Amino acid sequence: MVDPANTVGIPVNPTPLLKDELDIVIPTIRNLDFLEMWRPFLQPYHLIIVQDGDPTKKIHVPEGYDYELYNRNDVNRILGPKASCISFKDSACRCFGYMVSKKKYVFTIDDDCFVAKDPSGKAVNALEQHIKNLLCPSTPLFFNTLYDPYREGADFVRGYPFSLREGVSTAVSHGLWLNIPDYDAPTQLVKPKERNTRYVDAVMTIPKGTLFPMCGMNLAFDRDLIGPAMYFGLMGDGQPIGRYDDMWAGWCIKVICDHLGLGVKTGLPYIYHSKASNPFVNLKKEYKGIFWQEDIIPFFQNVKLSKEATSVQQCYIELSKMVKEKLSPLDPYFDKLADAMVTWIEAWDELNPPAAATVNGKA
Repeated sequence: MVDPANTVGIPVNPTPLLKDELDIVIPTIRNLDFLEMWRPFLQPYHLIIVQDGDPTKKIHVPEGYDYELYNRNDVNRILGPKASCISFKDSACRCFGYMVSKKKYVFTIDDDCFVAKDPSGKAVNALEQHIKNLLCPSTPLFFNTLYDPYREGADFVRGYPFSLREGVSTAVSHGLWLNIPDYDAPTQLVKPKERNTRYVDAVMTIPKGTLFPMCGMNLAFDRDLIGPAMYFGLMGDGQPIGRYDDMWAGWCIKVICDHLGLGVKTGLPYIYHSKASNPFVNLKKEYKGIFWQEDIIPFFQNVKLSKEATSVQQCYIELSKMVKEKLSPLDPYFDKLADAMVTWIEAWDELNPPAAATVNGKA
């Protein structure tokens, strides 16, 4: 068995990395008591909490945290008609937090995720490791067999091209989980007691041209580099599918990162995933996605964005048109999803207008 870390007595970090450049986004339907365990590592940062479900329910946040709390009424008020692109009764509601953030970096975590322990028993500061991942380059163009060559004690192996050792900017850091694995419902049903106790002390860059199943419960990204593509889709209440929100975003960001020459890292840090969701409820949400993904993944594997698409927004709009053309015959839902992707970009640009052009230093 693996247990969460005990953080009692660990002091709050007086000099946290990127304190004024990073927001923590948390989707929730319940009190955020789990933040007590995270206090040594997360308290110095600003939280953006997106409350799902009943907007009249009061959410308790432990004292000492600096936070903004948004519910569905706030989403409707701020986005107006474009609020339809934000999922309801699904963790994809967290995307609203990405949109309203004004920081360069975002770390998002679920409210059932606790602090993990490394093999020595030390509490894992997941956010610090995510920041380290984001601040050092990625190597998507050539795989290094010692994994991350920029990590202390590692380097590029013999035969690695010197022309590629500078790497590329890292846009996404994808963390993992101990205890409850991130399984789909059929796997949950056949392995109900399985727990992940294997801590692999490694970070690697996902190679260019390779997709991956992105999990949104322990994730950080450079909002300036990839933020407009970090849309978790139209899922949950009123939609025929759920629990594919982070997967959809992962497929989208990966093809765009590949196109724009950006990197995605996976591995460390670990969090402790405390509870398994109901596999029968999950199966009801997932079953169409389980069939659809056999067509969706080949679609993304064959996406070719144009040379004219040089910004994340341009890439995403092109991608939305391809979704409408290629995936709508699979199900009318994808026509609606493609429209929501466009609405998302429009809403993003309204809340995040590009900096005004300057001439001789004057706007």
